[in-house]
Amino acid sequence: MSAPAKASAGQRLLTIGSVCRRLQVEFPDVSISKIRYLEDQGLLAPRRTQGGYRLFSEEDVERLETILRLQRDEFLPLRVIRQELASPGAAKTGKKQGSRLRMTSAEVELDLAELCERAGVTPALARELEDFGLLAPRRENGNKLYGEGDVDVAATCAKLARFGISARHLRTFRTGADREAGLLEQIVSPALRSRNPDRRQEGLDELQTLAELAQELSQLLFWRDLRQLAER
Repeated sequence: MSAPAKASAGQRLLTIGSVCRRLQVEFPDVSISKIRYLEDQGLLAPRRTQGGYRLFSEEDVERLETILRLQRDEFLPLRVIRQELASPGAAKTGKKQGSRLRMTSAEVELDLAELCERAGVTPALARELEDFGLLAPRRENGNKLYGEGDVDVAATCAKLARFGISARHLRTFRTGADREAGLLEQIVSPALRSRNPDRRQEGLDELQTLAELAQELSQLLFWRDLRQLAER
């Protein structure tokens, strides 16, 4: 691989290997494949040499740091991170504030009408998604209350429905998520049940790390299969 070049303004550009080593100080689990994956998802747009090598500016590295912090600290999916980066003041997001809020804070709960309004779905679709386990409301005094996370699930399912993918077919995703969550539960449940606050926090830290790695593996395997499909 060629040595890092310099931008027209005199800014030093970094190869993907250099960027990876630099990020591993704060994010030990980051890999070159993950950086490439984030680029595939449209979250990064490094420059390319004539030979096709990626070159990253300081702005690219800062953007990568923001993405990784939002994944690690806020536990955000890539779709939401993309929205965060597109919003005003995005350059200042991703700092080490509010860590673990997504894991430990109670979600705001919504009734069916509020869920449908925010997700842009009909009550009929919401009930169908619930029947197949894609929505998981909590019952209280005979009423169903949906977490904010259900809004994103319902909205995404509605978009997939436009391609003819019904809730019955989407149950596959729920089954896969249940299996992954069950595996992680076996590993961290002793710590999460501990009465020792420090031990419980260790368990939460482990859960977030494991969840991020599991998500990354699922995404890498998924996109590998899609690339093979596209090349047939």
